[in-house]
Amino acid sequence: IVTRLNQGEQVIADRFDNVSVLFSDLVGFTEFSSNTAPADLVEYLNELFSRFDASARRIGVEKVKTIGDAYMVVAGVPEPRLDHIEAVTEMAVSMFEIVNEVNANLGPNFQVRVGIHTGPVVAGVIGTHRFIYDVWGDTVNVASRLETTGMPGRIHISDAVANAIGSRFDLEPRGLVEIKGRGEMKTFFLGPRL
Repeated sequence: IVTRLNQGEQVIADRFDNVSVLFSDLVGFTEFSSNTAPADLVEYLNELFSRFDASARRIGVEKVKTIGDAYMVVAGVPEPRLDHIEAVTEMAVSMFEIVNEVNANLGPNFQVRVGIHTGPVVAGVIGTHRFIYDVWGDTVNVASRLETTGMPGRIHISDAVANAIGSRFDLEPRGLVEIKGRGEMKTFFLGPRL
């Protein structure tokens, strides 16, 4: 993307048809942040997100952004990959392990909540200052809603993700869940790898 910008491309907007998006959130973090010294808050987030970043690099997924205690990654952009769903589910499992380790080292006892969806997105760079590579579309919105309607300590996935991973993981049907902007959707909780 930087190469394309340096070569003078002014509008970067690409469509990707097969992408997986992961949203995560720390349950209880808002209350923690209002009762914690700024230095301690930043120390916790820095340790956690630095380890998430290292895991994302190892797995080969792209961190799109952090917003407060939320962390968003995608697989399949800016370079398409056939195993995007597997990569994002591996990242989700890794995030749970990292949160437990950081909790043990730094004291708070947070749980992570994750939502994953797969489908098409538009990806690109917007703005004129502090460029950010971002992704948009229904796939992103559904992944975000799956995170918010999920449960602490669980990976909440769409029917599309469940169908794609088949019998590689234990899947716990959640039934129909009301997803803002989409209505009722069949969802699952991702269990252990089989």
